[in-house]
Amino acid sequence: MESALKKPLQEETKQTRKKDNGSREIFSRTWPLHLMLLPAAIITFIFAYVPMSGLIMAFQDFKPYNGIFHSKLVGLEHFRFMFEYPDSKQVILNTLIISGLKIVFGLVVPFTFAILLNEIRKMLFKRVVQTLVYLPHFISWVILGAILTDMLGSKGIVNQLLNNLGLESVFWLGDGNWFRFTVVVSDIWQNFGFNTIVFLAALSGVNPSLYEAAEVDGATRWKQTLHITVPSMIPIAVVVGTLSLGNILNGGFDQIFNLYNALVYDKGDIIDTFVYRTAILNGQYSFGTAVGLFKSIIGLVMIVFSYRMAYKYAGYRIF
Repeated sequence: MESALKKPLQEETKQTRKKDNGSREIFSRTWPLHLMLLPAAIITFIFAYVPMSGLIMAFQDFKPYNGIFHSKLVGLEHFRFMFEYPDSKQVILNTLIISGLKIVFGLVVPFTFAILLNEIRKMLFKRVVQTLVYLPHFISWVILGAILTDMLGSKGIVNQLLNNLGLESVFWLGDGNWFRFTVVVSDIWQNFGFNTIVFLAALSGVNPSLYEAAEVDGATRWKQTLHITVPSMIPIAVVVGTLSLGNILNGGFDQIFNLYNALVYDKGDIIDTFVYRTAILNGQYSFGTAVGLFKSIIGLVMIVFSYRMAYKYAGYRIF
């Protein structure tokens, strides 16, 4: 009886030892890679995780002269005030509208452009066009903001063109509704060329024999696009769209900060710029930290949700 019980225990012990030996063998071969990763891990910990201790300010009546350790705790007072403060609700609404439009058109435009670019047969022309459209992605919004402010001003080239066509000038950066339009269009213009690369990569994986078979069956180029190209791009489009949900509260601080002004606060002010004004300019550090923490929590929830959706509908997962 005892021997019968000892055999399974001995086999289990042997398997455990094999696993331990295998793990040690793997580590003995990969420890240089871990060592190379160590500086990056230390830097990330110092600059990304240690500063998170400052989130305690969201629960304090923080005074710079008292510091974090001696400021009075007020619990959830700032979060309560955030939902009662009229500007906070408008800022959250502005962020959702601007971010939502950016996500939708940031998916549709590169998706469509990739299909059109894929139809070009002259490779030199195709590469030139692709290069020209993704170059703006590498230009800072400090520079682009100055260019757009000059082009869209009352005496700018865009309004002069409208006047020459017999139309009235548009207050692009001073009217709230036109400001949202300007922000979304300029963001799409800057990023759609670079985002097209993802969809072109998906198209490069389509089996050419599918097009050949469709052509033999008499399918036109439009039908080939509709029944082969588009379905081949749908999975990556689902992945890109769902992962973009994690940025639903990221309206684009750099862009808004370099374009907005007091005239468009009611329609163009987003969470990031609101936090900057309240926390940095007005000295309401605790309230600004509370708003930023609220945004981060919602963003974390949306990222987790988007990854689960991407895995469920497109089989995509990172971990």
